[in-house]
Amino acid sequence: MPEVRLIGMSGSLRAGSYSNAVLRTLRDIFAGRADLELWDLEPIPPYNQDFEGDKRPLPVKAMLAAIAEADGLVLCAPEFNHSIPGVLKNALDWASRPAFTSVLAYKPVAIMATSRGPLGGARCLEHLHVALASMLARVTLAREVIITACHEKIQDGRLVDEISLGFACGAVEALLGEIEVWGAVDRAGA
Repeated sequence: MPEVRLIGMSGSLRAGSYSNAVLRTLRDIFAGRADLELWDLEPIPPYNQDFEGDKRPLPVKAMLAAIAEADGLVLCAPEFNHSIPGVLKNALDWASRPAFTSVLAYKPVAIMATSRGPLGGARCLEHLHVALASMLARVTLAREVIITACHEKIQDGRLVDEISLGFACGAVEALLGEIEVWGAVDRAGA
């Protein structure tokens, strides 16, 4: 079976980002089963509807091509002001166009959140669910992954807390399972 191609996107640009650490940990754990490419969102300019279609900036075109070629996405973000961080929402806004036929339409997506506090992350996941549903993306059915007190659970750039790691790996396993099932359905219908 060919290796599954996944795109990982973080909602944080910070050098010591906890969300990036989670994605790097998952990339290493699933190496050999899935190629999880971490996509840098820093070059993505603010969404501007005047620059859709052929007028899209080159970094946006590259991101959209990568998403189109990927079998699925893994999104991990901190909660900012009770919602999705702007950098991730901006990337999703670009990727959601044209509406209902974008590269995100029917794309399997696993979502997770990181937080230094004991409660953060749940609202970010809720808003991600709503935004992704409006884009027709398929959010993977898995237990919610909210890594609270993440500053205590990430050491040397890796997620080391066994419980949190179990939830995160469970979401990626569910994503891989959905990709396999939907791939089989697509092959059967072809």
